[in-house]
Amino acid sequence: MDENAVDVVEAAFRHYRSQDRDAALPLYADDFTFTSPQDDRIDRAAFFRRCFPTADRFTEQRLLRVTPAGDGLVFAYYEYALTTGGRYRNVEAITVREGLIREVRVFFGGAV
Repeated sequence: MDENAVDVVEAAFRHYRSQDRDAALPLYADDFTFTSPQDDRIDRAAFFRRCFPTADRFTEQRLLRVTPAGDGLVFAYYEYALTTGGRYRNVEAITVREGLIREVRVFFGGAV
């Protein structure tokens, strides 16, 4: 189960970077929620409207570590560089159940 969850998370990151919304949508549950320091439990529609189209802000984004934590929870640690300058790292706690992303909680890191 954990391997499948890792595969789903890695695919979601790939589709986000390539902005392949059609490939990404089936990975997210209908009752999906997204939380970050800028968003408080927004739903799937709001996530795909507000957050998904933001990949053009990055010149680079790479997963540093994708770690299963059991019971469908996966931690994704990644680094990115912004088009405006600066390099940063974040962690996402992603819950995957029955092959679908149910929840994402983003924890902003700092400059690298």
